[in-house]
Formats: sequence, structure tokens, C-alpha cells
Amino acid sequence: MIIFPLLLANTALFHSLDPRSVIQQLAYYELYPHTAEGKQAWRQAWELLSEGCNGEICSVPPAEGLPLVDARAIISLVTSRSAQNSTILTPNQLSLLQELGKQLTNRKLQGANVWTKQEVLALPPEQIDVARGLLIEQFDTDPAAKDKILQYEAMLDLMALEIRASLPPHATPIQKIDLINHFIFEEMHFRFPPHSLYAKDIDLYTFLPAVLDSREGVCLGVSILYLCLAQRLDLPLEVITPPGHIYLRYNDNGKHINIETTARGIDPPSETYLGMNNRILQERTYKEVIGLAFINQASTFWEAGKYGENVSLYEKALPYLPEDNLLKLFLGLSYLFIGEKGKARRFLEELRDYTFPYAVSRETIAEDYLRGRVDIEGLKNIFLHVDETRESVLNKQALLQKTLKTYPRFRAGLLQLATTWLQLGRTSEALDVLTGYHRIDPTDATIQYYLSIVFMERLDYPSAWTHFKNAENLLLARSHHPKALEQLRLQLLHFSPP
Repeated sequence: MIIFPLLLANTALFHSLDPRSVIQQLAYYELYPHTAEGKQAWRQAWELLSEGCNGEICSVPPAEGLPLVDARAIISLVTSRSAQNSTILTPNQLSLLQELGKQLTNRKLQGANVWTKQEVLALPPEQIDVARGLLIEQFDTDPAAKDKILQYEAMLDLMALEIRASLPPHATPIQKIDLINHFIFEEMHFRFPPHSLYAKDIDLYTFLPAVLDSREGVCLGVSILYLCLAQRLDLPLEVITPPGHIYLRYNDNGKHINIETTARGIDPPSETYLGMNNRILQERTYKEVIGLAFINQASTFWEAGKYGENVSLYEKALPYLPEDNLLKLFLGLSYLFIGEKGKARRFLEELRDYTFPYAVSRETIAEDYLRGRVDIEGLKNIFLHVDETRESVLNKQALLQKTLKTYPRFRAGLLQLATTWLQLGRTSEALDVLTGYHRIDPTDATIQYYLSIVFMERLDYPSAWTHFKNAENLLLARSHHPKALEQLRLQLLHFSPP
């Protein structure tokens, strides 16, 4: 009396499965392994996994005996949300998954066959396997490094095979992007962590193993995961790094499709990432991505004052980004903060009177220090973190004021002090500081822009127009016309037409 309804329910459940989902088919088999539908689900899952596999192991018909790999192990490997509960595959299971993974396109890269950091560094950027390079660095000193690398790569392979199974024949790049987005953000529920968490432990949300284990990641962490899957699915993506951020894009003969991994893969306009002092979008190589992971990790140590940790991480990043002047600036400052003044000066001298290619205005920190316009403690103060509390803003403000009393021409300090006054809603004090900066250096477009806004808010429209024109001329000299400037023009025209 009870068995028949159960059979009907099981049959209905089987027919509701996505026929192109490996995980759903395996999950059904795990629940009902001895039923006809369960065996059919296993055969369907195997066909999806082994599609295109030419190895001898892939030709064994799964219906002739027990499955060659534990279905529960595969399901857990992809869906587990905790490193403590993650599945450790047996050597036989790993061998099978490695054979299945040979059909993925990252296997054509030289970087998929190297096992040392030196081999990775010797590769041309286009031959880098992002996952292998990052995992080699992650487990650099671990005696069981190779086993752990293979475990995480098996997880990535299964994810890629699951996505591939849902792709139509000869899938377009757009179809691949849509399905990767759906898999990462809708099926696996990868999310951007709360600021209170990643600000303290950013490495937990940056490095690939931690992101895979937790299903949470900052922009770099999820972008790295996305790249690893894209390389396995023959999807060429570009890596773009506006200041303090990273996102991915597909270049379709000059038409860009952006992939914002902090917002479930949406495609915001490229101009969203441009600012007053950010005129172009910097593209990174896949080799540079490995170095960026260490730079991202170092960011938390500034606030904690652990400058020795910064030095160690920046030194790890440098071989991957040997020409990156922003990294050289941070490394130079970190050397300075631990008393290595000779090493610091060598890096900072390269940046004296330097303008980053993506910027409008000159970099001032190195120059001001070398010219004696600030001391080491004053430099440390500009990197103090400010959160949403008024107390943190006031604390940083007090330290900046102390520095500027002795070093009134320290430009980065003046800009940060003006920012704290604006955060507190004190435009009069902010105007005094910004005007002081302008007297020292009238070539900073950002300062001119802020002065125009503050004067407009104080109804001094002639002064607002003057500084607007100054900003506009400085920006045009660097072939830049940001949307924010045009919005400011429209506001000024509304309140004070010429």
C-alpha cells in the first residue's frame, strides 16, 4: 500500500532532474542506487563527465559494475561549504578525475604541467595556468603540497565539467559567461563577505583554497575562481584593475563585456570604473594575477602596523610584477617603516616626480618624503584605516593635524585631512585645507575638482567655475573627461549659467 506511492514519487523526482546536471544525477543515484532510475541517473552522470574523454578508464561502461568513483565524494567535493567537512579523494578517485579533466582546455597550457615556483616564473604569461600557479604558491612549504594541489584542482575540474555539461554544442563566449555566472552565484552561492570579516582576514577571502572552502571571496578571490573555470572552458578573459579593485571582461573585437564578480557577474559600463584620477583601465596578465594575491593579502597589515609582513608579501609578489611601480611604492614604504632606509630609497627614487600611466596627476608620496616634506610617522598616518564610526575619523584627523603642524607641505596628508573634514560635514574646514593644497600644488586635478564642489555648495559660483576650468584643463591634458566632471558641469550650469 505504501511502496507504490513511493515509487511514483521517486519516478516523478527522477523526471524533474536537469538532464544536463552532473550533480543532480549523482545526488539522485546516491539516494536510489538500486532502482532502475538510479542506475539510469548514474549512466547519465557518467556520460556527462566522460564526454570527450578518450582514456581507457573512460571507456568502462558504468552499468557493468559498481561506479569507479564514489558519487558521494563527487557531490561533497563540489558542494561542501567547509574545509573541515571537505572530501579527501583516494588516489584511484584522483586518477579518474585527472583523466576526465584532460578534456578541459587548461590542460593545453604549459602551466598545467609545472610543479615549482621557478617553473611558473619562467613561463610566458599566456602559458600560465592560474590555478596551478596560485596553488603552488599557497602550499609552497607544505610537504603534502602536490596532494593538496591535486585535490583542489579536482574540485575545479568537477565544477568546470558541471558547467560544460549544460553548455550547448559550440557554445558562444556569452553562453559560457552566463552559465559560469549562474553556477558560481546562483547554484554555488558564492558571495562577497561582510567588510567586518574581510578587513581583518582578507587572505581568507583572496586565496583560492579558502574561497573554494568558504564560498566567500573579495573581488580578487572570486575573480581568480572565475578565471580558473574560464581557462578550463576555453573562455579567454581579460583582467582589469582599477585602483583598489579587480574585475574581468570579455573582449569581443573591441566590444567589452564586463564581469563584476562582487555583484553576481553583472556587466556595468566601463566608465563606472573611471574616476577623476583614473583615466584608463589597466589590464593585467595572468602571471600578474598571482602577484596581486600577495598584494591584496598585504593590505590588512598596514592597519595593524605589521610592516615586516608587508615586506615579505610584497617581495613574494615582485617576481610576478617586476615592472609594477605601485608595488614598488608600497614595498619602498614598507622597507622604510622597518628601518631599511637604503632599500626604501632605491625604490622611492624611481618614483620621484612620477605619474602613473593610468593617473592624471603626479604621485606625491615618494617625492614629498625624499624632499623632506614628511617624516616616517607622518607617512604611516595616511594609511590609517577609517571605518564608519566618527571616533575613527577624529582619531585619524588628530594624527594628520599633528603631522601637518610640522610638515605643512605634505600633500597626501593635506588631501586626507580635507577628506576627514568632508566626512564630518565640515566644508569650511575642508575648504581651508584644500585651498592650502592648491597654493602648494595647483596641478592636482582632484583637488581642483573638490574645490569646485565645495565652492558650489557655499554658493560661490565664480570660484566654483574657476576651479572647474582648472580641473577640466588638467584632465584634458591627459586625454581624460570623466563622467563626474560632466555631472559637475551640469550642476554649475543649473545654478549659475554663463
